[in-house]
Amino acid sequence: MKIAILAPLVTAIREPQLGGSQAFVSDLARGLAGRGHDVHVYAAAGSHIPGVDVLDAGIDPASLAGTLYRSSGSSADESATPSQAAAESAFSVVYAAIQSRRYDVIHNHAFDAPAVRHATAMRAPVVHTLHLPPDRAVSAALRDAVRGPRPPAVAAVSAFQASAWRRLVPVDAILPPFPATRAIRWSQAAGQGTLFAGRLSPEKGAAEAIDIARAAGVPIDVYGDVYDPHYSREQIEPRRSWPGVTVRQGVPRALLWEAMARAAVVLCPSRWDEPFGLAAAEAQACGTPVVAFQRGALSEVIMDGVTGFLVPPDDVAAAAEGVSRVAGISRAACREHAEKQLDLDLSLRAHECLYRRVTGG
Repeated sequence: MKIAILAPLVTAIREPQLGGSQAFVSDLARGLAGRGHDVHVYAAAGSHIPGVDVLDAGIDPASLAGTLYRSSGSSADESATPSQAAAESAFSVVYAAIQSRRYDVIHNHAFDAPAVRHATAMRAPVVHTLHLPPDRAVSAALRDAVRGPRPPAVAAVSAFQASAWRRLVPVDAILPPFPATRAIRWSQAAGQGTLFAGRLSPEKGAAEAIDIARAAGVPIDVYGDVYDPHYSREQIEPRRSWPGVTVRQGVPRALLWEAMARAAVVLCPSRWDEPFGLAAAEAQACGTPVVAFQRGALSEVIMDGVTGFLVPPDDVAAAAEGVSRVAGISRAACREHAEKQLDLDLSLRAHECLYRRVTGG
């Protein structure tokens, strides 16, 4: 099958990845290519995916910085006319490039209203994967698209997220962004300390992770790049000097997985309804238990009491208690759960199933 994948254009798709959707686009493309499909990824300038044809349409991701997702609002402020104009232009250019070639299916992963609107002109069947919570502009574009003569297929990344989006638009499939578990080396030996990995923005809970580690009396390594400068300045910088706190830049995933495998526990204190929770899935693939706030789809990723602990949202004390109990969690059980329930191959099969459905193949 000949497949065009449209990546989020707001950042280059290369290591270290800015977020989970970018990481999954890379894994998906490589996985589909490995299963014999002809895959082209349309991505921002500077993108690189080993073993996959990446077509650079000349879009500078910096020109779309104003469209970065903010959990406090939408993916882009509707009043930010220059940002919206840049996004309209960027997706027009990319879809024109896609239209110039023949594909069996076009799969969009960009969470932007123009990415949905411009897709309605495509000849090939279109799939939109929604990596983020419901958004007014994107949902309006999707409603218009599904009422059109060639409605796209719409996919969510978890059952929880599908239920939220189904209040606004039809959702045809769940395509979880599982990691390539078998490519991740794991450790059965008990690890040391805590670890947080994610963008430094309010919804991911890096500050809360530091507070949990401090309450539990254990050190923490925080891996993540500044996404929200105000949040980083107000919440992370004051904690950086605390004893036992080490804040590091984002690193390529291979290095992050090694760090996860050395940790005793990975913390996922999400402050939003997590659409999926890739860091939690990767941690278990490393054999490392997870302590998380029970938000969004994290209960679909973590087996409470078996691969970690889910605690009430925003309850730092309960999470700290969970950290003190992770010694009783089997690291082999974490790895087994990841291999059987959270592996990329399962997601690739789901993608192929949906592709066959939309193409009639």
